[in-house]
Amino acid sequence: MKELFKPEDIERKVLLILKILHESPDPMGARVIARRMSDYHVQLSERTVRYHLKIMDERGLTKLVGRRDGRVITEQGFAEISDARVQDKIGLSISRIDLLSFRTTFDVKKKRGLVPVNVSFFPKEHFSRALSIMKPVFQQKLAVSSRVAVAQAGKSLGDIAVPEGSVGFATVCSIVINGVLLKHGIPIDSKFGGILQMRGGKILRFVELIHYAGSSLDPSEIFIRGKMTSVRSVARTGEGKILANFREIPALSLPLVERVMEDFAGAGLHGVLSIGHIGHPVCQTHVDMNKIGMILIGGLNPVAAVCEEGLTVDNKAMSTVMEFEKMRDIETI
Repeated sequence: MKELFKPEDIERKVLLILKILHESPDPMGARVIARRMSDYHVQLSERTVRYHLKIMDERGLTKLVGRRDGRVITEQGFAEISDARVQDKIGLSISRIDLLSFRTTFDVKKKRGLVPVNVSFFPKEHFSRALSIMKPVFQQKLAVSSRVAVAQAGKSLGDIAVPEGSVGFATVCSIVINGVLLKHGIPIDSKFGGILQMRGGKILRFVELIHYAGSSLDPSEIFIRGKMTSVRSVARTGEGKILANFREIPALSLPLVERVMEDFAGAGLHGVLSIGHIGHPVCQTHVDMNKIGMILIGGLNPVAAVCEEGLTVDNKAMSTVMEFEKMRDIETI
């Protein structure tokens, strides 16, 4: 059990356990935690996880609930996640894209299966106004899909619990493109998130870029907090700045990708804004040799519009997966 005595390994495993507990609406035991850790390619036995949990209890990061070994994260444990080493946060952020791509089971022809979602929490008293702000953004197809999910306090969206005093709101994440292409055997390289300038209703260029490999947060969250978008203006006039993402695909996969994109349109998903040419820049952005650039719309654009109006929103981008068929059209909310 020499793995237990490497300080760097212990810190990473503790951080991952805390993250798993934080995302769960219910107490979790060592067996379930071990299974969830394997999703992150961290293989630990139930006995080893129980050992870590005992130490974490002593540090005040977790606490035992009930007579079984179910644990919940404490406030001190949540603070530990927030103050964690940046290197570990980055690793988890990058792996999150791959993990959600792998967990995506969406069938574009049957319009069924799990899709990755972003989860946002609105103060209950502001949710009605937030909806009125977001609906025009969805109507202008400035989101990946018009399908959303809403949950009240105490309920869950995927495996994310909605806190007291809030309303949870889930939007389809652009990682659904990664997931579906992956199921078709097409590798997709997620490069960065950015701010895309629109003019006359057409895409122009990226004005801000954050590489996923260099950020401890999802770039969209950073741009929203910085109030760097003008999504409402784009929805009204076609002029302004929206959230978007940049991907690269192998040049040889283009015919298959184009066929899959047609199926996406039939499923009501319009996340792909542009597909370029082999080795040619897209929106003035460099593309590697033998690759094709692809620009995807940001799933959090409707929420960004709400933040532009000064309303409080707590976002958890790229947070979980949900069954697409159980989500509802925004116009029915």
